[in-house]
Amino acid sequence: MSHGFAGRILEIDLTQRSVIITPLDADEVRKFIGGSGLAAAYIWRETDANTDPLSPENPLIMFNGPFTGSTVPTSGRTAICTLSPLTGCWAESDVGGRWGTQLRRAGFDGVILRGASDAPVYIWISDDECQIRDASHVWGQDTFSTDETLRSETDEEAVTAVIGQAGEQGVMYASIMTDGKDARAAGRCGVGTVMGAKRVKGLVARGTGSGPIPSDAQALTSHLRSITRDIVSKASALRNYGTVGSMAAIEAVGDLPIKNWSQGSWVDGAEAISGQRLADTHLTGRAACGACPIGCGRVVHVQDGPYAGTESAGPEYESAATLGSMCLVDDLEAVCKANELCNRYGMDTISAGCAVSFAMEAFEKGLVTEEEIGYPLPWGSASGLLQMLHDIAERKGLGALLSHGVRHAAGELGGMALEYSVHVKGLEVPMHDPRAYASLGVAYATSNRGACHLQGFTHVLERNVAVPEIGVPEPLDRFSAEGKGKMTALAQDMMACMDSLKVCKFALFGGVTLTMIADWYSWVTGHEMNAQDLLQTGERLFNLKRMINVRRGFSRKDDVVPDRLLRLRRKTGGAADYLPPFNRMMADYYDHRGWSEEGAPLKDTLERLDLADLAQ
Repeated sequence: MSHGFAGRILEIDLTQRSVIITPLDADEVRKFIGGSGLAAAYIWRETDANTDPLSPENPLIMFNGPFTGSTVPTSGRTAICTLSPLTGCWAESDVGGRWGTQLRRAGFDGVILRGASDAPVYIWISDDECQIRDASHVWGQDTFSTDETLRSETDEEAVTAVIGQAGEQGVMYASIMTDGKDARAAGRCGVGTVMGAKRVKGLVARGTGSGPIPSDAQALTSHLRSITRDIVSKASALRNYGTVGSMAAIEAVGDLPIKNWSQGSWVDGAEAISGQRLADTHLTGRAACGACPIGCGRVVHVQDGPYAGTESAGPEYESAATLGSMCLVDDLEAVCKANELCNRYGMDTISAGCAVSFAMEAFEKGLVTEEEIGYPLPWGSASGLLQMLHDIAERKGLGALLSHGVRHAAGELGGMALEYSVHVKGLEVPMHDPRAYASLGVAYATSNRGACHLQGFTHVLERNVAVPEIGVPEPLDRFSAEGKGKMTALAQDMMACMDSLKVCKFALFGGVTLTMIADWYSWVTGHEMNAQDLLQTGERLFNLKRMINVRRGFSRKDDVVPDRLLRLRRKTGGAADYLPPFNRMMADYYDHRGWSEEGAPLKDTLERLDLADLAQ
């Protein structure tokens, strides 16, 4: 196998309790790179239009990329891919931490889980070996307790990737959590729900081997020595305050979702739950993913008050916004506690917080009553937020309905509830607003996994990041629609590559360029590739994922954004009156993509991208 890869995949048949080690196909690696790109090739082959995401026939794939476990900055990442039980379409969730690095050091590039066990199990992966072990004694435990138990049974230096009670109970947005209390999350799309349906409590990895051996170690090392200090300096705000350090600035420009996307400003609240406030009160340390010189992770310990004893990874921006501003909860300690609950239960903070804010609005408008819920659920209620998170994870009362996501809940409640349900393709919208950054509407509508800011990462190109290689030599006007359709497509192609190579998007804040990434790929693997080559590869990967969705019945009818994000003027805040011209940008996007009016990649497009077999 070429440089950058261990060259082996663990294929585990849970029904038969068998493990085989198969070689990584060199031709497929050249075509699909690794990570989510290579996983998409497997999902295309092994599923069809009728595959039930919760059936044994739906594989759960955990793939590293050629950078994982290397010295490339921010490369300690793994892609977890499947079909989503929440949306029914392509599911992709990316996680940092150190699990992928340990898997690589154990001698493997990835794991494929097929079938389903008849009893709870966990997977123990060590140097060149894999065992399927009984997990009945940890079934029912939260992710923190499970991590401690499984490491005590295997190796204290091991890293776990586990589910909590939410995954066991079938909450449709259950996550897979790695790194114990440091709590790195593969949160979106219900990948933890799929693991729970397979009766897998988790995977434990520990390797003593080396990371990828670069093809040109001297060139890679020399370059990294010249830029690492600059990356750290440029991304110092992330190191000092984490992603939540941008809370007040995001609120100021009108990008912060407030009160289930209906309110324009929340100045005091944003300050109260900011990273700066967290650093002054409950921050006890920092955590970094593998090979990351930035270290944006927070370690939080609340020592006093009603939430004393809360100890976990601190809330990142997305978590603080969905559990804080979306619900009008400005109690920082309560937000930390809510974040800890989601981490322990193994539950996506974005979807969970959106479900609670949806329920708060339904309560306010009289669609659900205190008697039906069991307690009042007004805006700003920290106690209501926390109790509802318990109810969702345990699928009790209204929480059982909300555990299916806001699309399903709104459909069951009917009437005006549909107005309060903010999702794309069934995936709750993350915490950035298209009424503050025009391109986000197109990015959300066309993201293959449903609403996602990371699969395009376009809002940063309208804020503070330039990428000359895709025609953005300086940040764009955030309220202009000009060229945003094409820009969104090119940014998605770039992100598809980064998700397959396994490099964190936050590297861009440190000044990393697409040309640098192409050089790293060449030096790591020995395969020469420039920035434009990477973009074309990313276009191939994005279209492959699109074809998975097309086969499952998704089309242009699903490439929409909720009316609330297109038609509701918030009247206050940094984007008080702006509404994005969505249809105009979408028309430009489709033209650039080479898709039909129904949203399917055209035959000529697939042939140009070496995907002709998908057009049959």
